[in-house]
Amino acid sequence: MREQLGFLKASSAVVKVAAWIFLFLGLVAGSSVLLGMLPYYPRWMGLVILSVYTFIAFFFFLVAKIVDLLIKIIKEIKKD
Repeated sequence: MREQLGFLKASSAVVKVAAWIFLFLGLVAGSSVLLGMLPYYPRWMGLVILSVYTFIAFFFFLVAKIVDLLIKIIKEIKKD
């Protein structure tokens, strides 16, 4: 399992970056709909977009934190 630590660290970093990207895109899209910049969508749809993208970003960040915790557990097990 020790040989997968590099892959786990890299995948954790990629997932964290993806979480921030989703959060940024959700904020931009949701705020533009809320401000009325996209006339084809109702303004309440901006809240839906914000909540969905925030949930996805939180989920990705949570997955990355679980992977970080798994890395710490593996390191602790291998110490003994």
